[in-house]
Amino acid sequence: MPDATAHGGGGIRYFTVLYDAHCPMCRAARGWLASRAQLVPLEFVPAGSAEARQRFPGLDHAATLRDITVVADTGAVYVGDGAWFACLWALAEYRATAERLAAPHLLPLARRVVAAASALRERVREAGPPSLDGPAGYGGPDDRPVCADDRCG
Repeated sequence: MPDATAHGGGGIRYFTVLYDAHCPMCRAARGWLASRAQLVPLEFVPAGSAEARQRFPGLDHAATLRDITVVADTGAVYVGDGAWFACLWALAEYRATAERLAAPHLLPLARRVVAAASALRERVREAGPPSLDGPAGYGGPDDRPVCADDRCG
């Protein structure tokens, strides 16, 4: 079976991860994902940002703030547990884990874990501009949303 990520193979060449920049847990997850070896490159764009709206005008941007959303360069959109599986599948060390978690006998458990993380995210989400000193050592100038008028911080 040909590798869908192989250059010129017509498969997925990169994913855009729309993450909640107001959530310390999401910023930590972004930092963790970015620090891992990637078989499929991951780009990170704050959900609901002007850049996200410009790049993906057909998405429900309010929904992207409720659930992690991943958009493949092919146009495929993954939400919730599918988005987490896509992110893990993109990582060199976690592709096999993603494939195992997506198996029918583990999928219900994986979905419960993602739902629990989503519920926790709602409790820790910050109001206003995202913090630049997020937990777990992640956070910094790269975490700031792109703002046309430079009022985002």
